[in-house]
Amino acid sequence: MTSVYNFFKIKLCFRTYWRQWLLFLIITLLYSFNLFSQSNSSLSMEKGAVEVPFAVIEEAPIFPGCKKGNNLEKKNCMSKKIAVFIQRKFNTDLASDLGLTGRIRISVIFKIDKRGNVIDIKARAPHPRLETEAIRLVSMLPKMKPGIQRGKAVIVQYSLPIIFEIPEDADNDEENPFTL
Repeated sequence: MTSVYNFFKIKLCFRTYWRQWLLFLIITLLYSFNLFSQSNSSLSMEKGAVEVPFAVIEEAPIFPGCKKGNNLEKKNCMSKKIAVFIQRKFNTDLASDLGLTGRIRISVIFKIDKRGNVIDIKARAPHPRLETEAIRLVSMLPKMKPGIQRGKAVIVQYSLPIIFEIPEDADNDEENPFTL
């Protein structure tokens, strides 16, 4: 008897508030359609361009001089060549001129487009001049062969941490302060 009573209670509740239920249902459906109709910026951009992180790309972008080997070897070669490029060109005196000491970390994120050019460079550092220096260096990277995903050239996202150490005393200069 109790279950029959609960059924009629629910039915009575629905009859009383059916307009609110209908309005709630319509709003929920419209909102969900709006959410799913918007494109996800990480998956698709203008003109159907797809972005893929460097860690999961099927065929990594090829840095000049890294054409031999499998995909993992090409990824490692590219990372090493970028690290060497940054080590050679980075103005390490800049951090000490700014009065920074200890371990300095600069996070750089950039993309390699479908044509192999470096685009959309963003940097984070303890000082704006270090960010500017990191962006300057990454923009100097040479043109690469673009990354391939499912047989098509895609935009590849690359994250580059630049870490170096400035000693407390200026007399103790290290030859290579980087630990990329």
